[in-house]
This record gives sequence, C-alpha cells and structure tokens, in this order.
Amino acid sequence: MLAETLNELKDGIAKAHEALKRDLAKIRAGRANPDILDSVRVDYYGSPTPLKQLASISVPEARLIVLKPFDRSQMQAIEKAIMETQLGLNPSNDGEIIRIPMPPLTEERRKDLVKLARKSGEDSKVAIRKARHDAKDMIDSLRKEGEVGEDDADRARKELEEIVKTGTARVDEIVGKKEADIIEV
Repeated sequence: MLAETLNELKDGIAKAHEALKRDLAKIRAGRANPDILDSVRVDYYGSPTPLKQLASISVPEARLIVLKPFDRSQMQAIEKAIMETQLGLNPSNDGEIIRIPMPPLTEERRKDLVKLARKSGEDSKVAIRKARHDAKDMIDSLRKEGEVGEDDADRARKELEEIVKTGTARVDEIVGKKEADIIEV
C-alpha cells in the first residue's frame, strides 16, 4: 500500500514535469522552435485544424521556421492563422513554402519571458507540493488505520521527501535551461 502511494506521487511529479515542458516549449526563445506553432489552428474548409496536420515544419536555420503545406491552396489560410496568433510572427509566402523569420528578442521581452518561465516552474512546484500533501495524508491515514507500522510509515515519509526533493530539483533544472535559452543572444 505504501509502495502504491509513493508510485502515485512519482506519477504526479512526472505529470508536473511534462506539463512544465509543454508550457516552456510555447515560450519563444532566441532561436526558432517549431513547438511555438503547436497552438496555431488553421481554418481548413470550415473546421479549425492544427497546423502540424496541414504542413511539414522544419527549422533549417537558427532563426527561421519553414512550412511546406501539403495542400498549396491553403497557404493564405495558414499565413492568416499564424499572423492572428499573439506570437508576433510575420510569415512570407513564395508560392511553394512559407518562411517564418524569428525576430530577435529585445532585452525587456527576454526579461518578461524569463518571468513567465519562472512562473511556469512555480506552478509545477505547486503541483508537486499538492501531490506530496496527498501522499503524506495517505501514509498518515494508513498509519492511523493500523495497516502499516510506525517504522514503515516513517521510512515512507523519508522516501516521500527524497522523491519530492528530486522532483523539485528537476523543475529548477528544466527552468534554468529555458532561462539560459531565452537569455542567450
């Protein structure tokens, strides 16, 4: 029963890490990253469709994203959808492919993005603390019900704290990498 509780904690922490990585992928750093286009929906014959389903996306240079639409008749719709996002991107179309140059970030914008990355990291830590709290309550209730002994409960609590410490350190590491990515000119 204690092992199940600790495994649930590990799963909760892993989910927090994945959510953090998804959030940070949407934050634009200095170099081109195709993940920033994940939220773009194109009006494809009347239904909003993810951009990834309508074009192949590549990054041939550090500051350039290239889209090659599968259906060339949708180039205007794809361009329009990209311009309507709040990403500040300006696509250009040559009839075959769409090029999206990534403008350099200003110092002020970099600081804002670092704050955003730190906030995402803090949100992940809150999720980890909640998972820790739930696991600790479960261990305490198992102890009160007499299903586990005091020594086992103490060992489980110590292991729980180690798992949380490792998970929190991983969040700091992920956010630190993203901050370095943003600050790099």
